[in-house]
Amino acid sequence: MLSRGCRFPSVANRSPTVSSIPSRRISKCTKPSHLRLRLNAYAAYEDTSCSNIQLFSPSKINLFLRVVRRREDGYHDLASLFHVIDLGDNMSFHILPEGSTHDVLTCSDPTIPTDSSNLVIKALNLFRLKTGTQPYFSINLEKRVPHGAGLGGGSGNAATTLWAANELTGRPASNEKLLEWSGEIGSDISVFFSQGAAYCTGRGEIVEEVAPPLPLETPMLLVKPPVGLSTPRIFRSLDLSRRSTVDPLTLLQVLSSSGTMTQDLAVNDLEQPAFDNLPELLTLKERLKSSSSEGNSSSGSSSSPFSAVFMTGSGSTLVCMGSDETPAFLSAQEYKDLFVSPARLIVREPGSWYEPSALQCK
Repeated sequence: MLSRGCRFPSVANRSPTVSSIPSRRISKCTKPSHLRLRLNAYAAYEDTSCSNIQLFSPSKINLFLRVVRRREDGYHDLASLFHVIDLGDNMSFHILPEGSTHDVLTCSDPTIPTDSSNLVIKALNLFRLKTGTQPYFSINLEKRVPHGAGLGGGSGNAATTLWAANELTGRPASNEKLLEWSGEIGSDISVFFSQGAAYCTGRGEIVEEVAPPLPLETPMLLVKPPVGLSTPRIFRSLDLSRRSTVDPLTLLQVLSSSGTMTQDLAVNDLEQPAFDNLPELLTLKERLKSSSSEGNSSSGSSSSPFSAVFMTGSGSTLVCMGSDETPAFLSAQEYKDLFVSPARLIVREPGSWYEPSALQCK
């Protein structure tokens, strides 16, 4: 809910392209609880006396992910092309009364901790430390992004929290500072302070802005088995001798110039340890690669609707590019517990936060 005195012009729904995403506006999209996604980022307040803000908290995919080396400190240097997507959570923030001594986080998913181990609370502690601001916050998190998925849902929550805290306290920090600070609490958080597409190196905290390599309207389907994968476990299982040898800059150049995702470009060095730990994930990937969509199943077509199928991050989500139609085989009883969702790539303008595409409000 918004404080009185905060007024925003209403706008019609539109597709989120770089040229068409207006900043400084607010609108709502009323949907069932599992799709209650606002069609606006509720960002860039002109009236900094507002004490409430609601934001869409996006997730991300890795269009490719190369592990460059294992570092002396135990971390790994990566080279990855990240893109923010419109599968996301809803977050609301409220400044608590003066004299409050701690943040209060509530979450729709009871399995997610709401104490100081949550990245949302870590982000607020970091923000107060860096800016010297005093307020504590009440935060409600409506989860839709699955965890243990390689989609960076928790990282997106942390980035959204930093943005919200900055808005509600009069913007004491620049976007560049928020990006810089975010690397102190997580490797994937920084990408959300790009405009939506970024080539990331180091642990993922070194962010180079790039133009979206694919059309934003490119359809995709996200498929995740009920079993998640632990990122530390995946990196411990990584066999460096089984990595790809392709130059990540070559992947970036070819993908950007072609504007099409193909299977040979969909390199993820973390698939090896993920598939070693979860062989059924490899089986699912192969079925998706050779599948027909529900729309083609009656016609007898055996052609896959997907141009590429690959794992994002450390898994266990598989990204199917080129179509958002659900393959016919996923209707079988054995797949009833899979998370399946269409998605689109999204971007934002400077001074605005992310908003979902109109797809998520259908």
